[in-house]
Amino acid sequence: MSTTSTTSAQPDLLYSEAEDDLRAAVRSLLAGRSDTAALLARAETGRPYDAGLWTSLAAGIGAAGLLVPEKLGGQGATHREAAVVLEELGRAVTPAPYLTSSVIATGTLLALGGEAPEELLRDMAAGRTIAVLALPLTAAAVGEEFPEGPVRAVADAAVADVLLVPRPDGLYAVRREDATLAPQTPLDLTRPLATVTVEGAPATRLADAAATRTAVQRGLLAGAGLLASEQLGVAEWCLEETVRYTRERHQFNRPVGSFQALKHRMAQLWLEVVGARAAARNAADALATGSDEAALAVSVAQAHCSRVATRAAEECVQLHAGIGMTWEHPAHLYLKRAKSDELALGSPGHHKGVLAELVALPAPR
Repeated sequence: MSTTSTTSAQPDLLYSEAEDDLRAAVRSLLAGRSDTAALLARAETGRPYDAGLWTSLAAGIGAAGLLVPEKLGGQGATHREAAVVLEELGRAVTPAPYLTSSVIATGTLLALGGEAPEELLRDMAAGRTIAVLALPLTAAAVGEEFPEGPVRAVADAAVADVLLVPRPDGLYAVRREDATLAPQTPLDLTRPLATVTVEGAPATRLADAAATRTAVQRGLLAGAGLLASEQLGVAEWCLEETVRYTRERHQFNRPVGSFQALKHRMAQLWLEVVGARAAARNAADALATGSDEAALAVSVAQAHCSRVATRAAEECVQLHAGIGMTWEHPAHLYLKRAKSDELALGSPGHHKGVLAELVALPAPR
């Protein structure tokens, strides 16, 4: 069950047995659908999603409702379990609206408390409805005012059933078919972006302005914290795939991975991935326990995991040599996901600035 009390107790960075079982279930599901050629073919159309996979993940395994209380049809779990799902989605660079719908949008709606739309949350928990917060993917915090007019770079808008639109006077729910979507060209082909316009569209008001600001901020904080787990999954796959390849690839009758220079690079990368795992788990645990240091843990995780995921993906491409540069090999998908995630929900520089404020140190110039 979810823990809601505020605490600053010692964080638990280890995986529980239940979390290991959840990981095994998600990994098994994704392994049966890891077809790079099919993914690339779908990505080229701008619609990389696999509807059957989402149904199995969201409804079959019940991952969509992990953060939703049992009384609303969810699993009543915590951010720790949702983080495990995102690790596996990152490892498989899976095109799925899990971060945007099951974490950010769900977290935003739950933060409304008594004003939360129960029917919508039930449908989201059951995997029947996908909701997306209509803010740019790069949004890291609530500004002075929410944007009016078209909103650019909204991730997963094309597959959403409901758009949650924050406006200066409150939060509104708009059906996707009533909005106007203009696809954009994303760096990460597995996470499409769109410009969303809802002016004149029928909308249902969910909350007033004050509640909206608090709820959206909590949703973005949860999203940034668990994005670190997705970045961890990207980094882990890149490291493991690079080690595997350099063991099999031979030059001068020796595995290329046995050359000292490459061993040192991979050993250093392993140390960085271990550190990223600790940071990501700390953020997930802080969110799960309602720690008063959650914002600090999230910014630490984002500042570190963003860099590690990008470096791991770059090393993966480079140490695969020629094959790593080809369209058919999935390495470029991981590099693009890592670079896109580096800017999503706040750049490393933004989070370093947040850290400076939280610990009362002058920000770097």
